[in-house]
Amino acid sequence: MSAPVTAAYGGHPDQFLELTLPAGDGPAPVAVVLHGGFWRAAHGVELARPLAADLAGAGWAAVAVEYRRVGSGGGWPATLEDVAAAFDALPDLPEAARLDLTEVAVVGHSAGGHLAAWAAGRGRLPDGAPGAGPRVRVTAAVLQAGVLDLVRAAEQRLGRGATQEFLGGEPGEVPDRYAGADPVRLLPTGADVLCVHGTGDDVVPLEQSERFAVAAGAAGDRVVVRPVPGGHLELIDPSGEQWAPAREWLGQRRAGRGGSTTLEP
Repeated sequence: MSAPVTAAYGGHPDQFLELTLPAGDGPAPVAVVLHGGFWRAAHGVELARPLAADLAGAGWAAVAVEYRRVGSGGGWPATLEDVAAAFDALPDLPEAARLDLTEVAVVGHSAGGHLAAWAAGRGRLPDGAPGAGPRVRVTAAVLQAGVLDLVRAAEQRLGRGATQEFLGGEPGEVPDRYAGADPVRLLPTGADVLCVHGTGDDVVPLEQSERFAVAAGAAGDRVVVRPVPGGHLELIDPSGEQWAPAREWLGQRRAGRGGSTTLEP
């Protein structure tokens, strides 16, 4: 695989992506990796790089994305606008000929899981909403311990009120922001989804993945929930057993198989 190539998709220092191409010369399916950190500036793209490198080694054109976060110019709507802009920049990259944009998977952990699910649902946003009118369609999403029901996350004050910080208030105070940012409001997306969640996760409870899967399945989307042993951070260790189900599922998609709607024990 190639060394990562950095490309800016905006003028802010945090508006960039890192593209790692797999071995070979032909077009490769794309996997976009979105890091977590409760949308806060304390954590950045360094969390996404190991998974991006692993995916590139497995034959994907891997894209690790940095974006503005709360404390560095992010929050509503900048963070969402950045994620949308990163996806929409892919067809214009100098390396675009190596990207098979008919097969675009997104992998996101924690708050990155939220952003991944939101990216998959962008096509349902009304005209004029932040992120509406996607140029690039997400065909599959791996949501790792994702914050996928923002109203419930706000009720539980996950991350010591991280959802309220991200959106600038409680659900009753800024309902339009929750409506435009909440993945459970943007269903069905048409993308196949794998939710991987640690059974011992005390940062983002398994309930978040389960609630999203029920809502998505009821809307007609294909969703698999895969509980795995462990807590919150093990999921982003490419050498760990908690990453293996995601890697395998993505590999099956490359082989022309894919998922079904199920809740696995």
